[in-house]
Formats: sequence, structure tokens, C-alpha cells
Amino acid sequence: MCQATRRVVDQVHGEISCSECGLVFDTAELVAPPPPLPESGRSDGSGRGIGPFASPGSPRRSLGSTLSLSRDGQGRPLGWHRRYEFQHLKRVMQRQTARATEGSMERSQARNEISMCGERLGLPPVVLTESERIYREAKIRGLFRGRSLPASVGACVYAACRRYSLPRTLGEVAKALGARRSEVGRAFKVVHRGVELPIPSVGMRAFLARYAEELALSSSVRSSVEEMLDEASKSPELSGLSPHGLVAALIYMAAERNGERRSRAEVARVSAVTEVTLRSTSRLVERLFGRSVPPP
Repeated sequence: MCQATRRVVDQVHGEISCSECGLVFDTAELVAPPPPLPESGRSDGSGRGIGPFASPGSPRRSLGSTLSLSRDGQGRPLGWHRRYEFQHLKRVMQRQTARATEGSMERSQARNEISMCGERLGLPPVVLTESERIYREAKIRGLFRGRSLPASVGACVYAACRRYSLPRTLGEVAKALGARRSEVGRAFKVVHRGVELPIPSVGMRAFLARYAEELALSSSVRSSVEEMLDEASKSPELSGLSPHGLVAALIYMAAERNGERRSRAEVARVSAVTEVTLRSTSRLVERLFGRSVPPP
């Protein structure tokens, strides 16, 4: 129609469209066909690839059929002997389900704590799913023995945030779960050593993007802070400071230099640090970059 010769393949929606006018030439099936049967014709009983996707830790996972103790599949009443058999099968199913989930009560409570923490911190579902996976692996390895549930859940949530480079501090996670920061920190060290997963540190630029958006700073202030971050990473005097505290001090100084002054209390509230910490870090930053003087 538009005489264009280039076509674009959309891997997400499974469509082939024109690059100029957007006309869709071919569409794919949204529902994938069922997996082929194995050559032997026998199933391994895992059920993989059948049914809708169930995320790890969801209540629909590791559950069997619902057995009724009064009627059969056609709705006919059962005799006393059949009711006894189904009652025995139900007990066996519950026992096997509890073993597969490694403790159903603790698992359910942990999932509720993770969901509550995700709502308070505004975490995406993929981070919550990763938190549940880390919690399950750490619990199987016995890393949470003798530790409280909020501290264990906080360690897993903080580890998931670091894996996805989300700027959340350890104090924010502990406050969202009502636990002490020291307990969550000790539990995180155990998870970091025991679970064989790479847990990188969150970069300071992630904290910069978050704080600058909450403080409504301009792009010139952000670029100034980014330049100072590159210089601060090479300074041995600032190597032992916390990332969010250093970013808060640089934002406070760059905002004054660019005429977009923010109060020390406002910056401390957004960055979740105390005013005393922000004042002491600002002194070190001023010693390195010079005193911040607002332009005339």
C-alpha cells in the first residue's frame, strides 16, 4: 500500500508489520501449542510445559487435586469405605505437598511478608518472585535457623533488589518489615555467603536517578553530580562512605551551585539518612571539590 520494502518482525507480539505505515502482514498464535509427547509415549509426571505459568512461590505451585470426602466426580454419594480411602489419600497428599514446599506454614508466612514489603517499597513483581526464590534456596540450605522471619525475609528482599539494581537501602527494607537493621544485615551476609548467586552492589547512579526524580532536579544538576561521582570514585578519602549518603551530599552541593537549592532536611528525608550524616559527608565532599557557593 505504501510501496515500502522493509518489514519489521515483532518477537513479543509475534507480528510482521511494515516499517513505514505499520500495516500488519502476518500474525502468530498467542497461545503456544502443547509440547510434543516423548518418543516412549510415557510422561515423567513433572507436568512441565502444561497449563498456565505459575511463578515460583505462588499458592498454585506444588498443589495436587482437591479431593472431596462426600461425593465422587459424578456427584454420587460415597460409601463409608470409599470415604475412608479418600480421607487417607488426602492425608498422604497434604504430607507430600508439605515436604515438597519445605514447610508450608513458614513458606506461606514468608510469602505474605514479601508481598507486604513489596507494597511498601513499591517493588515490581519480578523482584518479589526473585525474593521468594532466594528465600526458598536459603531455607533449604538451613541458613535461617535461629533467625527471625522479618530478618530472613528482609535479607532476601534486599538481595533481590541488588540483583536487579534497584536503589533500596538496607534500612528501608528493615523499616518496611519492622525489623532491626543489624539483624537484616547479619542475615544478608549469611545469604550472600550461602546462596550461590551473584549479588552485585547497586551503583550510585541508580540512587542518583531516584533521588533526583523525588527532588525534582534539572538535568544540569544530574550531569554535575555524575561528573563529581566519577571524580569521587577515584578519591581514597570517600571510599568508605555509604553510596546513598555520598550521592545525597553531592546532590545537596550541586543543587546549591546550580541555583536549585534544597534544604538539608529535605535531602536527608529523601535519601533516608540523618542530617548529621549528611552534614559530615558534605564537609568531606566540600574539602574535595571546594566549598559550594551559589552563583550570583
